[in-house]
Amino acid sequence: MATAKITPPYYPIVYVRGYAGTEGEVEDTVADPYMGFNLGSTKTRVAWKGGIVRNYFESPVIRLMKEFGYRDVYEAGEAMTTDQVIGPQSIVVYRYYDQVSAALGTGERAPIEQFGHDLGTLILDLREKICGDDAAALKAFRIYLVAHSMGGLVVRCFLQNTKLGADVAARKANAEARTLVDKVFTYATPHNGIDAAIVGNVPAILTANNVNNFNRKRMADYLALPEAQKQDSPDDVRSLNGHFDPRRFFCLVGTNARDYAAANGWSSRAVGLYSDGLVRTDNAYVNGPVPGGGQATAPRAYVYRSHSGHFGIVNAEDSYQNLVRFLFGDVLVEGVLEVDELTLPPAVEALRKKDREIRASYHFEVVAGVRGGRWDLSRRLVDENSSIFRRYDELFPDTAAAPPGLTQSARRPLLFSVYLRDAARVAKRRRSLGFGIDLRVLVPDYEVDGRLWMNDHFEGGYLFREKINLEAIPPADEKSGWGLRYGFDSRTPNRASMTADPIPGDGKLSFRIPIEQKTKPGITGTLVLTASPWN
Repeated sequence: MATAKITPPYYPIVYVRGYAGTEGEVEDTVADPYMGFNLGSTKTRVAWKGGIVRNYFESPVIRLMKEFGYRDVYEAGEAMTTDQVIGPQSIVVYRYYDQVSAALGTGERAPIEQFGHDLGTLILDLREKICGDDAAALKAFRIYLVAHSMGGLVVRCFLQNTKLGADVAARKANAEARTLVDKVFTYATPHNGIDAAIVGNVPAILTANNVNNFNRKRMADYLALPEAQKQDSPDDVRSLNGHFDPRRFFCLVGTNARDYAAANGWSSRAVGLYSDGLVRTDNAYVNGPVPGGGQATAPRAYVYRSHSGHFGIVNAEDSYQNLVRFLFGDVLVEGVLEVDELTLPPAVEALRKKDREIRASYHFEVVAGVRGGRWDLSRRLVDENSSIFRRYDELFPDTAAAPPGLTQSARRPLLFSVYLRDAARVAKRRRSLGFGIDLRVLVPDYEVDGRLWMNDHFEGGYLFREKINLEAIPPADEKSGWGLRYGFDSRTPNRASMTADPIPGDGKLSFRIPIEQKTKPGITGTLVLTASPWN
């Protein structure tokens, strides 16, 4: 069998769909060759002349085919037949619901452990059909897993549960398949279960249609978490537990609960606004140990999309741009805000010095996007229930006995993780990678002795609000490194005219940009941008 050359980072992609509840939903799912990943969306926007134009998003699968040369594995009405030649840039939809369907399978629900085990079998089968006995191709073969909702839990079950399989040979095969996974990308996956305001976590007794797959005790079991975490009611099952590097596991988090129409809107009402209508934002990411020691939280981005549907999180331009940059990008840029000082209004500060009880809270908002894009890579806003929240006493505890770790992490919120593409092309043309950050610190409500302090308070004001334009400059030659120019829109609109000096370390470059609003109340701090090679 002829084999095509595997060219990193363009590995085959396996899509893993989410939960189908009713039998009707299962049959609708299996009737679609792409199981929903071919859905797109059509929206309108205002053109520069004031007229209305339509924007079409064809679907992530079709865009990967058109822009990156990927192909599906369907041929003459069949998929992955014995004599079919499959190229490395292939898209496979993992059809695990076929076995559940009355039309295509047994009509009986299978446990998620079975889905996880069969995913390993699919990966090895795909490798065989792409590589054959070509030694070079077998050595280079890797795979990407892209999953929506419960599909991300199927992926984690496969990656984390080393006991999947009926015998030693099956478990050994799954272990081999795990080594072939290069990256994982999840849309709106309930990595820490599904919670509702009244009942809390999905009860374990709801076994009908496998709803208890979202119960944390059940999750701890099929994710093979350590016994110490398998309590009667575990509160955190987000850890990859050392079975996969969380830094290569991207979590896209939806923040639009209002547009999720499932169950006639009752789902979003039950789960609450800090969600995509089904999955709470705090439950939608993973963490875990990293090779070499230490812990890390997976990179993640926040998009104003609901859990599913034509206008859901999968079928959107901003989601697609996060996907292709994570899979194929060149540079990872992480932004952290180091908060040195947040000043109180003079009158409130005077009361604080008199030992009056002062309470305040802050919302850090950030919108990150690339130059020329009509979409955002990540957006965290108060109005979309996704801002970064901190209390004044968390940032600046009064007592010296406050845990230093908490204080340090509270004062250094991670604003975003963005991936930039085409560094090689940019370097050749001596241009720059341009991106922008809209950074805001929302004025809090102040309380004095338990009562709102209303003097001189205007709702909707900001301690700090600035759009920061950034240009990453490629090296001029082999001896020089990347540089960074930046500018504030309030001073030099749409320009980056100031230079930030690079600070090298651990194979990365850091750039420090001063953030300062000297009025009282105000803020003093530093925006720290850390760039590292990707792929």
